[in-house]
Amino acid sequence: MSSPPPSAAAVVGRPASAAPTLIWTALIVVYLLWGSTYLAIRIAVETLPALLSAALRFAVAGLVLAVVLRLRRGPGALRVDLRQLGSAALVGVLLLAGGNGLVVLAESGPPGEAVPSGIAALLVATVPLLVVLLRTGTGDRPPVWTFAGVTLGFVGLILLVLPAGSADAVPLLGALVVVVGAVAWSVGSFLSGRIRMPADPFVATVYEMLAGALVLAVVAAGRGELGDFHPAEVSTRSWLALGYLMVAGSLVAFTAYVWLLHNAPISLVSTYAYVNPAVAVALGALLVAEPITTQVLLGGAVIVAGVALVVSTERPRRNGTTARSGAAPARDRR
Repeated sequence: MSSPPPSAAAVVGRPASAAPTLIWTALIVVYLLWGSTYLAIRIAVETLPALLSAALRFAVAGLVLAVVLRLRRGPGALRVDLRQLGSAALVGVLLLAGGNGLVVLAESGPPGEAVPSGIAALLVATVPLLVVLLRTGTGDRPPVWTFAGVTLGFVGLILLVLPAGSADAVPLLGALVVVVGAVAWSVGSFLSGRIRMPADPFVATVYEMLAGALVLAVVAAGRGELGDFHPAEVSTRSWLALGYLMVAGSLVAFTAYVWLLHNAPISLVSTYAYVNPAVAVALGALLVAEPITTQVLLGGAVIVAGVALVVSTERPRRNGTTARSGAAPARDRR
């Protein structure tokens, strides 16, 4: 389901160093890997405590990235000032403890109350709409076609979520938990372009992951998950799923997302929330035999159309700058 870059230039409308090819490569990584994490989360929480698994995921990923940066760049690699540290921690708590943690919690409920991984991905697709609303509420004016694309994607979301023949198939409480997580993720993504963050995206990722992991661990302890955790009782498939989440979902995809937030328009970056459900549905069909119905095909087609419309409106310009209309205003991060 989260934040800094090599330069704040792209955020304030000056030429960005990232080429469109790099932006699209990072987007594809986020599209595919994060789409697969919903199923991985469901498998991990089969025998792992929910929030503790999320805390372990981000703590290990953050520490590994910190060690790599320290070895490659030297003793000052992770140096930031207190304001930058506080900003990164705030964004990390919103994205990872709030956004991701609530999704994990919703997927880990008892039978009949847990939100299926595909449905969770579909509910998180409200993020682009929420981000556009946040931008509008603070004086930014996205293009009309951005609103049209986000609205079209939301229509596709409704077509997919509404069950055929049963109006209450999705657990209401679990769905609300996921929506609250989507709000937290949207606010974190939005703030990351408006507060003073570390200038380097990888350094910011380290502090975001560690802050998110710390909050998740504290909440997990408060819920009694530490006392219920017995490593010998965790299945091999849950351990493998957790490892996949650490590497693919956190180290690779989250770092790519963090980098994108400052090198591409936020409405373009947010389109991952439209593509992730399609990946989640496809994996569900291939791995756990979930049916692909006419409703799924129709909703997916509408979502793809919404993505295409937003992308065509918010795509980076040929000269290497980001579309000003899509970039969230931000203060200099240095």
